[in-house]
Formats: sequence, C-alpha cells, structure tokens
Amino acid sequence: MLEFSLKILFWGSGLALVYAYLLYPLLLAWLARNKVITTDKFVDVADFPQVSVLMAVHNEEGIIAAKLRSLVAQDYPPHQLHLYVGSDNSNDQTNSIVAAFARQYENIHFFPFTKRQGKPGVINQLAAAAEQNYPIGPGHVFIITDASVLLKAGVTAALVRHFKHPDLAIVDAHMLHTGMVQEDISASENTYISWEGKLKYHESVVWKKMIGPFGGCYALRSDFFVRVPDNYLVDDFFITMQAFRRGGLAINEPQAICYESVGHEIQEEFKRKARISAGNLQNMFAFTDLWLPPWGLPNFAFFSHKILRWLGPIWLILLLVCAGLLRDNQMYEWLFVMLGVLFFLLPLLDEGLMRLQIHWSLLRNVRYFLTMNLALLAGYFHYIKGIKSNVWQPPKRQ
Repeated sequence: MLEFSLKILFWGSGLALVYAYLLYPLLLAWLARNKVITTDKFVDVADFPQVSVLMAVHNEEGIIAAKLRSLVAQDYPPHQLHLYVGSDNSNDQTNSIVAAFARQYENIHFFPFTKRQGKPGVINQLAAAAEQNYPIGPGHVFIITDASVLLKAGVTAALVRHFKHPDLAIVDAHMLHTGMVQEDISASENTYISWEGKLKYHESVVWKKMIGPFGGCYALRSDFFVRVPDNYLVDDFFITMQAFRRGGLAINEPQAICYESVGHEIQEEFKRKARISAGNLQNMFAFTDLWLPPWGLPNFAFFSHKILRWLGPIWLILLLVCAGLLRDNQMYEWLFVMLGVLFFLLPLLDEGLMRLQIHWSLLRNVRYFLTMNLALLAGYFHYIKGIKSNVWQPPKRQ
C-alpha cells in the first residue's frame, strides 16, 4: 500500500508540473487560435474616461525623471490625465526631482510621505486623493504603475479605450524587457516573462479572465478598486481577485507597450521572488473560493495558471523523496539519480561554466527554474513566520 501511494505521489507531482508549465499553456494557445480580444471600445477621444495615474516610489532617483517624462508625454487629453505620485519616505534625490516636475506640470500631484508604509499603503492614499478630485465610477480609471516601467506615448489610450465594455475591471499593459545579456540570468528571466505574457493574453482572448496583471502598469476601473490590507505583498493580484468576486473581467492589451530593464543578478531575483511567493500564499488562502473547486471561471484558470505553480517546490520535493523511497525498483533508482543530477549537479555545472565565460542557454534556464522554485520555498517560510511589513526596496536594474 505504501509503495502504491508513493507511486501515486511521484507521478501526480510530475503531472502537476507538466500540466502547469506545458499542457495548460498549450490548451490556452489552442483555444485562442485565430481569435482576438473582443470588447466594446471608445473611438472618439471626447468619450475617453478621466485617468488618474497612481505611482508609489521609494529611492528611484536613477529612473524617476525618465518615468515622469514618459507619463507627461502620453498622447491623451491633458485635462483628463492627472498623476498622483507618493514617495514612501525616500531619502535620495527622488523627492526633489518629483517636486520639480510638480512645479512645472499642474496635473502632477506630489505626496512626500515621511513614514514608510509600503506600496499598498501609498496606493490606498493616492486613490483617496484621486477620488477627491474626480468621482469614483465607470468614467474614472486608475492606472497603477511602477517607477521602473517606461510607457510608450500611446499606452494610456490603448489601455482605457476598452472601458466602454460594461463589465471590464482591469486592462494590463504589454511589458517588454531591455538589457538582456548572455552572461547572467537576464535572458532566462525574459524568456519566462515573455512566455507568461503570452499565457495571459490567451486567457484574455478565451475568457477575459486574465489571472493577474504584471503589476508594473495596468488600468483599473476606479469603482473596482478595493483598499489593500496593510501587510499585503502582492497588491495587484489582490485587486484582481476582488474584481473577479464582483463579476469583473480582466484582459491584456498587447498594443499598450511598456519597457522595463530585466533583472540580472540571481541573488536579487531570488529575494524578489521569495517576497512575491509569501504574497502569493496570502492571496491563495484569501481567495480559496476562486480556485476551489477548480472548475468554472475564474477557478479553473486560477488553479491551472497559479496554484499549481505556486506549489511547484512541493512537487519537486515529492519527486525526489518518492523516487528515493522507491529505489528498490530499478526504474525509480534511475529516476532518483537523474533527479539528483538535475537538482544539484546541473546548477553547479552552470556556475562553473559561467566562471569560464561559457554560457549554455538550456543549462542556464534549468538553473533559473530551480533557483526560482527555491525562492518560492523560501517564501513559504516567510509566510509561516508571519508577514508584518510590506515595505520594499527597488530591485537593482541596469
């Protein structure tokens, strides 16, 4: 009986990984073939909604001027576009740079907070400030964006034109990464993000139930905004799930192109993804009604796209442990050896080849996949210990 249970766990874990990373994306690509997103769209600029851009920043002196220039250069009626920038107790030149822009442009509203509170706390206050200037409702759209993301001139119009659709809650931008090099993990990071973007677009085409925006730049109908709890780490996903609970739809707009420098340092990405992992568990347990049972919408998409991947470290551990316990069977003995090579020797081999300036993309992708799942595991312990603060530091970008 024990042997049978171990075999079930082994093959079930393998199937969970294959389904989450291969079969579900292939299913969505097949369902979305020869289709495009269909929504009611605004055509006349005079009908476009009021837009409030909400941006929390902390120590972004290296990018904030370029970011603000990309926002004020948007091809959108200036009187319908207001920018709300909240500095989360920045102690570099961020505040002076934003203040200078606010003096130059009357539609920039600057809030230099003197106490650290985390991105959700800042966004909550900026949303309240935007509401004081323009009523919450279908005719008022928030664009929530990060300082590290630069927008093409037509992004605002491309995002908000869809909000003529009566049930649309969220429109996500299309993120393109810059600065990839062969010598580090940036190409692997870009490959994963590009693959993830295609999956979200296919969910948009098939169901209009995209499972969470990237968070760097997305539009939200203001009446779907919900205050994010103070200790939440992944605010964009929380907002999306709350919108689904209220019957809202979410899509990705490939013509709303934004640019962000990709991560290069594996240690930096590890810390970032461990933090996100803890936030994922917050959302997983907060929204069990949206993935259990795993059928219907958005439950099927949420379970297939996110839950199975968030549990990836568990599937990997079960594969290794079950194969080790079944080593009396020669097939499982070979599988145990192969998994040991995959989990331990290949990352070490990639590290050694990197030192020799030898870069093999397949090997680098394997190492990236395993390292990011290790980061997810680290996030489990962060969640179990209790999340007391959501303050953040901007990731190092080139």
